[in-house]
Amino acid sequence: MSNFTRGEFLKLATVLGAGAAASGCEGQLAGGAGGVEGSAPDLVLVNGRVYTVDDQVPRAEAFAVKGGRFLAVGTTDDVQAMAVRGTTVIDAEGMTVVPGFIDAHCHPSGVRDLYDVNLEQAKTIRDIKEALSRKAAETQPNYWVNGFMYDDTKITDESGQYRRVNRFDLDEAVPNHPVQISHRGGHIAWFNTKAFEMAGVRRDVADPPGGRFDRDANGELTGLVEERATRVFNGVGNRREITRADQQAGVRVISERMTASGLTSVHQTGGDTQSLLALQDAYHAGEMRFRMYFFPSGGSEAFAGMKAASIRTGFGDEWLRIGAVKYGADGSISGRTARMSQPYVGRPNDYGILTMTQQDINEAVEDARLHDFQIGIHANGDVTIDMCLTAYEQVLQRYPHPDPRYRLEHCTLINPDLVRRIAAIGAIPTPFWTYVYYHGEKWAEYGQERTRSMFAHRTFLDAGIRVPGASDYGPGPFQPLMAIQSMVTRKDWKGTVWGENQRVTVDEAIRIGTLHGAYASFEENLKGSITPGKLADFVILGEDPHDVDPDQIINIPVVRTVVGGRTMHPIEAV
Repeated sequence: MSNFTRGEFLKLATVLGAGAAASGCEGQLAGGAGGVEGSAPDLVLVNGRVYTVDDQVPRAEAFAVKGGRFLAVGTTDDVQAMAVRGTTVIDAEGMTVVPGFIDAHCHPSGVRDLYDVNLEQAKTIRDIKEALSRKAAETQPNYWVNGFMYDDTKITDESGQYRRVNRFDLDEAVPNHPVQISHRGGHIAWFNTKAFEMAGVRRDVADPPGGRFDRDANGELTGLVEERATRVFNGVGNRREITRADQQAGVRVISERMTASGLTSVHQTGGDTQSLLALQDAYHAGEMRFRMYFFPSGGSEAFAGMKAASIRTGFGDEWLRIGAVKYGADGSISGRTARMSQPYVGRPNDYGILTMTQQDINEAVEDARLHDFQIGIHANGDVTIDMCLTAYEQVLQRYPHPDPRYRLEHCTLINPDLVRRIAAIGAIPTPFWTYVYYHGEKWAEYGQERTRSMFAHRTFLDAGIRVPGASDYGPGPFQPLMAIQSMVTRKDWKGTVWGENQRVTVDEAIRIGTLHGAYASFEENLKGSITPGKLADFVILGEDPHDVDPDQIINIPVVRTVVGGRTMHPIEAV
């Protein structure tokens, strides 16, 4: 037992019924927080090393849960004394306990895992060819063969040299079906010759606004198509019909994977009517294991319908809530198409790609403000961040708001003036938190000096900005422990350090991934810390990230993930 006093640790709170903000419906697995009768807890955790992320009581040994919310936080003796017959007791046996992690920017659909070719484990171009060829053998004529999670800087050819796949590689593997393999960054893709022929794409094709067809030194199309140029393939050929049941199954699969990593809440940044319906179906079937803050895509039927029905940011309940409207204004960091003020290393005429004009951004922000929506705009490069801030500043001057929390999705490359402006209007940047570690081999194209101003968690914290954690999965891995290691060490998977000035402490990294994530969705009073009255979302870790070698944080096992007092991982414990 510790020497902490009862007065230092024990905080009891009667938890009143929170109720659902909208329908109040609850899935079988995802029980909501109802009214609490009496003080006897449903669950107590004892003998833990609890990091609460609550400044009033930062450390504890135990806590009690009632009706899906934390009831008390204190010493093992005090909390254990609250237990009655029927109370579930979790003995943490000295293990570390933290609030449930929150991923404030990701794309958690598991449908592609079920039906397309996942290339995440591919190591060579031969691996890719073989996987696509196998898929083609079971695919009907004129139907697409789709690969995803391709990472161009981690793949070698037959000689062991790292190089990008091209359309001729794809032609060898699949000559008679259209093929698309998408970069895990989500903004660029490679197509085979059959796909070009079916879409009418020829050697002299012009680059559309906001897009580009890559060519080799002889002017031949390589198969790489960037940003909005991929739209030429819309409606070409036949694609597998994704049913409502498929979509629901995808939510089940991805929520199992994410909660197994310690995530208890995620922000799906961009989605349509079908993806929202899939979430609702999984929720009501008891298959959605995480809490969801859902961003309708700007220009989608979902967003139009919400505006017509006077639905706004915040509508929903503590399991499924409507978030910001999402737009995308420039290219990808991992795909090296983000719009910057200085060119890419080795590409003196390449500054990246804009996918929205200043007028487009201005109109989107004003529309969001007039319909009471938070807005999140994908803005990687410093040029694009400046454009978004200009729009935010103008709209807020015209239509003041006391707490808009307008978001800059990714907000990768910053400078002191941009940081000052972000802080001045209370905007929320969501930089990638696993990218330094996972995508390190790509940063040479930005240069060591520029990475000192990228994924700038330290700079944002020092400016008083509550920066959340964000993976952008699938472009980035979603595992929070990889993220903590990445932010603490600023080392990539090969051990190279990128932007050491942006390192944060373990405590800061945990706060970024918990309480700051809740703040990004206006839910800091509902979750994000182990505090009486808040939702009982927590994670038990096999080791303490404060104590292990920082380069080994990624290997800490997630022993248990609990959402609303219900164990979601391991599955057999549910």
